[in-house]
Amino acid sequence: MENQKIQVALDGPASAGKSTVAKLVAKKFGYIYCDTGAMYRAVTLKAIQSQIELTDESAVVAMLKQTQISFQPGDPVQHVFIDGNEITEAIRQPKITNSVSTIASLGGVRAELVNRQRDIAKQSSIVMDGRDIGTAVLPNAPVKIFLIASVSERAERRYKENMGKGIETPLEQLKKEIEIRDHKDSTRKVSPLTKASDAIEVDTTSMSVEQVVDEITKIINEKIK
Repeated sequence: MENQKIQVALDGPASAGKSTVAKLVAKKFGYIYCDTGAMYRAVTLKAIQSQIELTDESAVVAMLKQTQISFQPGDPVQHVFIDGNEITEAIRQPKITNSVSTIASLGGVRAELVNRQRDIAKQSSIVMDGRDIGTAVLPNAPVKIFLIASVSERAERRYKENMGKGIETPLEQLKKEIEIRDHKDSTRKVSPLTKASDAIEVDTTSMSVEQVVDEITKIINEKIK
């Protein structure tokens, strides 16, 4: 597989550490990193700014078709742009976090973004993270990983992340929000959050970021031998 483009599909629930780990793994192997969650967040932000009802699928899809979403590498976070305007921090605000599942459940939005994600994946070896990468976006990816962590652990991570950005949300509220998000993501009709049958599950609850990166590095190296 040395001369082939390698696709690494990294899935899992909210705050399982996907984006952090995916970016580090991509950097380690020299692959592109694609944060599909940021794409759905970008659509959510623009729909809210455009005062479009989030459940109005035809209106959201029409808006999306006129919208450019782009990324630029950054450290510690990748920079996200909509129509040339940076929205990296704006898409991480609680209002977007709690609304993105509604946008992600729209079939027309998913179809448009999946096409864009597949186009990105054709360009070079890639680490792509999301909810349905291994099952729907890149079903033939040779490396599929499904990250999990307890609700309490994920709420703690989100709490620390939010505090670092000056966003104060009580820990118990974050636990409830994550449970609601899990339910919405795993029960939606279109491409629900589910582990691909050939994905390797990694429980990150008691692992450091470095340990998770090491574990995924081992998995990739085994697959590309």
